[in-house]
Formats: sequence, C-alpha cells, structure tokens
Amino acid sequence: MTSQVSSPAEQADGSDETVVGEQRALLIDEEGRVEEGTVQEGRVEEGSTGDGRAGERGAAAGTDPATGPGAAPGTSPNTAPGTAPGKSPGPGTKEVRRLSRVIIRFAGDSGDGMQLTGDRFTSETASFGNDLSTLPNFPAEIRAPAGTLPGVSSFQLHFADHDILTPGDAPNVLVAMNPAALKANIADVPRGADIIVNTDEFTKRPMAKVGYPASPLEDGSLDAYQVHPVPLTTLTIEALKEFGLSRKEAERSKNMFALGLLSWMYHRPTENTEQFLRAKFAKKPQIAEANVAAFRAGWNFGETTEDFAVSYEVEPAATAFPAGTYRNISGNLALSYGLVAAGQQADLPLYLGSYPITPASDILHELSKHKNFGVRTFQAEDEIAAIGAALGAAFGGSLAVTTTSGPGVALKSETIGLAVSLELPLLVIAIQRGGPSTGLPTKTEQADLLQAMFGRNGEAPVPVIAPRTPADCFDAALDAARIAVTYRTPVFLLSDGYLANGSEPWRIPETGELPDLRPRFATAPNHELADGTEVFWPYKRDPQTLARPWAVPGTPGLEHRIGGIEKQDGTGNISYDPANHDFMVRTRQAKIDGIEVPDLHTDDPDQARTLVLGWGSTYGPITAAVRRLRKDGVPIAQAHLRHLNPFPANLGEILRSYDKVVVPEMNLGQLALLIRAKYLVDAVSYNQVNGMPFKAEQLATALKEAIDA
Repeated sequence: MTSQVSSPAEQADGSDETVVGEQRALLIDEEGRVEEGTVQEGRVEEGSTGDGRAGERGAAAGTDPATGPGAAPGTSPNTAPGTAPGKSPGPGTKEVRRLSRVIIRFAGDSGDGMQLTGDRFTSETASFGNDLSTLPNFPAEIRAPAGTLPGVSSFQLHFADHDILTPGDAPNVLVAMNPAALKANIADVPRGADIIVNTDEFTKRPMAKVGYPASPLEDGSLDAYQVHPVPLTTLTIEALKEFGLSRKEAERSKNMFALGLLSWMYHRPTENTEQFLRAKFAKKPQIAEANVAAFRAGWNFGETTEDFAVSYEVEPAATAFPAGTYRNISGNLALSYGLVAAGQQADLPLYLGSYPITPASDILHELSKHKNFGVRTFQAEDEIAAIGAALGAAFGGSLAVTTTSGPGVALKSETIGLAVSLELPLLVIAIQRGGPSTGLPTKTEQADLLQAMFGRNGEAPVPVIAPRTPADCFDAALDAARIAVTYRTPVFLLSDGYLANGSEPWRIPETGELPDLRPRFATAPNHELADGTEVFWPYKRDPQTLARPWAVPGTPGLEHRIGGIEKQDGTGNISYDPANHDFMVRTRQAKIDGIEVPDLHTDDPDQARTLVLGWGSTYGPITAAVRRLRKDGVPIAQAHLRHLNPFPANLGEILRSYDKVVVPEMNLGQLALLIRAKYLVDAVSYNQVNGMPFKAEQLATALKEAIDA
C-alpha cells in the first residue's frame, strides 16, 4: 500500500491519497529464500489466487506464539540513516532481542499523520518479509477537534515471523502523540507494555481537554507500563532548524521522527522510506530533505539515547509463504486490481459508475488511474445516477460496476431490481460500515447482509459473495465477475471497512492462473418461428445456466426491447399474464439457485461436536480463536462462507452433522437468521456491533463457553 507523505505544512491523517510509484515486493523461491524486487503499481497481474492468504499458510494448529523475550543478539536488517545502502549500522553496545511477533499502535490527532506513519512502517515491514495485518482507525470528520477523544486517530500493525491472521488484540507498543491519544488507547494496553509519549503535549490545557486532573506521567497511574517520555515536538524542531521552517511547519514532521525511532527500535529498513520521501517531493527538495532529516533524527535518537537500551528483531516469515512474489495490499486496492483483471480476462471494457462514499471511495480513486486497461470511471451526481449509468454500460456490453456503502445501497435498490428484471451482468460492490442511515462512516460492520438479500421490491434474487481477507478481495472480484457474466445477473460483493482499509501480504499470480471470463455475445438470431422465419428472442434461455442471451446494441438483426415491466418468456414482449409472471419469477429464482459454487470446506482435525461458522471479515479473528482453543486441547471445527446466495450445496449436511453451530457476526444475527430459516438448525449467534472487529481472545472465550454450555 502506497501513501503520499505530506510536507511538514501539509501532513494530514485519515485522508492520505495514494500515489502511483514503485512497490517493494518479496520474491520467495522454492527453498524459502527471500529476495527483494520492484513491482510497478498498476500492473493488472498484481492479483492473488487461492484463498487470499498467500496459500495455505501455517497449517499447524495453534501457531500463534506470544511475543517471546528471547535475548539472543542479532544483526540489524536495516540500513542506518546516512549509511550506504545495504550496509548495517556499526556495532554498538545496546542489547538486541529477538521476538516472534510485535503489535504496535500509533495514536494521535487526526492531523498528526498517524495513518501515514503506519502505512510507511507497514511498507517497510512488508518489504522485509514479515507476515502482517493492519487496522487503521480514524474519525469520520475530515479534521476532528484537536486534542479531543473523538479526534484520536490510530493505526495498529501486527507483524511476525510466522503466519498471523489479525491486527492483534492488544498493542505491545503504544506511541501516544498527546494526552487524548493516551487516554483513548490505554485501556487496550497490557501491563508491562512499552508506551512512548510525546511529553511536549502533556501540558495543562491538552490534559484538561480529556479530563486528566494531573499528568499521568507523574501521578503513578502508568507505573505498570514501561513508559518512555520523549519530547518529540522539541526534538523535531531542533532537527529541522537548518531548513528555515516556521515552528508550526516543523513540528508537523514529528510523525516522521516517531517513524524513525520505531524503525530503529524494530530494525526496519529505512532506505525505501527515504527514497519515497525524495520521490514524492521531487519538486520541493527542501521539504523532502526536511522530512528525511526528521526521520533520520528519530532513528539516531533511538541509537544514542540511554532510555532505549534494547532494540528488537522479528525475522522474516519466509517459511509461512509458498514460493512467489509478494507485496502488501489493502482490501480496496485488491478489489480494484481484481476488477481490472476481470475486465482483461473477460476482454470487456470495465465501466465504473460511482458516487463517493466512505469507505468505498478508494476504489473509484484507484480505478480512475487505469484508463490504459480500458477502464472508464464516472463520478455521478448521486447514487441513483451512478448505478443507472453502470446498468446502461452493461446493456452496451461492458463489464459494469457500481461501488457504495450501506446508505448508497438503499438508494440503488430500485435500479438493482431493474437489473434483476433486465437480467444483465452488474457488480454491486458494497463496502459495509456502521449504520443505520449515515451511521459510523469510518467504522466496520456486517449489517447489510439482509439488505443485499432482500432489499428490493418483489421477488428479486441476487447472488451474494463476501471476501474473507484484504487480499481475498481480489479473488472475490473475479468470482463476482464470473457469476455476473455467466448467469446474466447483478451480483452483490459484500466487503467492509475492516477489509477495505486493512492490509496483508499478497501473492501476485501469473496471468495464466486467472480464469477465462470471456462471455459469448449473441451474434445471430436464436429462434425459428412456425413459418420458418429466424428471429432473435432476448429471453430465450441457455438450458444449463438459464441465462438469457446478451446482445450488444447495434448488432444487425438482433434489435430487441427490454424494460422494467414484466416480460413474456422468450420474446421479451410486455406481459401481464398471471401464469407467465409466475413462470418468470420462478425461473429467475431457479437461475440463482442453480449457480455453481464450490462445496464448503470444513476444518475439523479432531472430530469436534461444535462448529463455528463465519462469513466475510470475521475469518481472521475466528481462525485465530480456533487456533488458540486447539492449542489448549479443545476440539472445535471451523467453516467459512464466501457464497451467501446461493449457499454451497453441502452446507445443510455439514450443519446437521454437528451438535452445536456458533455463528459470530458483526451484526445482530443476520446469517444465523438465514441459517435457521433455511436449514432449521438451532444456530447460536455471537454478536458485536461496536464498529470494531472481533478480538481473537474474546472469540476464544465465547466459543469455549458455547462448547461447555
């Protein structure tokens, strides 16, 4: 994931734009050796195959070790600021400890650049070869009130030398840029963890804003933690004296100072960040060098200060990845690349009709960069116009897409019903967020499943699929395109804010691994009348798929009429005949029911009696919780749904083979409702709707209680 680095006077948080540039990629050979290469952002090959988690990694149950404090000294993998590329810092006297995994959370005001800082640390961590998972968390306001609890923005990164699945439950390190950041996050920090605080912000007024009657750095309330007081603002201003910047401009680079300090502390590579800064500000060399200077100053502070007596190493996770080329990717970027790849594999122009809405807007931003792949993007005046344009493009023979979130889906519902009636391929990408109404724009939720299933008038069935991880969004986009083109139907793809903004390593596939999605357009009449005349019937169906023919307007002899009023079977003429309507309704339903989807795979090595069933972004927390339980000797089975309509053919058999079925969801039980209704299985819901993803320990506890009940 590539993010712009702001100048000292321009840094902002939560709204960092993407920039086309070089991506560092890891090349892992068949023997697990790691090399670093360059991947140009925007190549259509940058996709993934399989389940989106770079293959079946970490097959052994319970592979989720706690942070290990092993004190074996090691060799720094990074290049020290100011040294030649590829050189390691000179030998020092500070202790180096090797860890298996680390969870870091950067927190500050929405203007402190925490998302940017996390993005850059993540990029370097990905290039080094660790497995990783991220959780950006920021306010909905463009610039929330400074120094207040609602204005706190954070970025959590979990990286390890082995396969991991979640951003982690609790940070081992909290970087708090002000009192609000400390107060908003301290409840998540375990005893003994490191807390790095910007002491320059702990003055009377900022502390009073968040209800601190006295400084928490002095009243003993933080005695249970390893507190590192660092005057980040003062040190940054001092480091940038030579650049002639105002105090306000200079202090905005304190996030680069913090990034440099953490890069030293965890032996992250540094040269790529410096190259990134210089490339970004090539037209403003003074600004570029100021950012680099702040970054280097933070690194050097860690190297020289006595307060940080220990640095840490987390080895690459090469053995967790099959051979291939990898890069870090977010869910929305993976979706965008998947859509571009689908257009190429279908040999169709890709058309996006969209209206900006958080958290789906990044897909519009990204696709607008890829006109060279036949992509056309249209930012409409509203949600209704956006999907109307997309449906028109589908009629014209394009692979049509519209992107939105929950409130936008409500506005698009009438046109989705029209697409069902017209039986045209259309991808409806819904990035779920907290609701109802405008709800929680920057927080995650899974509460739009029933809306996708039934949120239209009449019997209007639509296939629904859901990716499980950020990288899996690529494969889900290809799968959605396959269904839409093959069966001539709109398809819902339900991602969410957690997947959209989070990131993980992703294997770039070879183009030969991608499916052939080319449709068969109607090119000639398909029906012979009693008098021998050959005509084109727009609703004469394929006997295998029940899909109607797709005729591009302007094809000679295939002139036809379609619309929203019920049509006569075969001819497509307007029909009010009751028997015909009954037949058409049942046929449209049968078409969706007959869509070919893979059987559901069950992970059950111990012949358990309890099954945990999930869908969408709960995959990571559920799998991590299952691993913990199995590590403790608790038998439990796991299955995860991608296809929610139609369900896999073997789902009912699987559900009935277990004594208990537990369904964790970030809603009030929508999948559980569908499971109970269709299969008459007493599925037990475990629900959360606080705008945050499940924690692995929380789920492990709930699942153990369900097993013991």
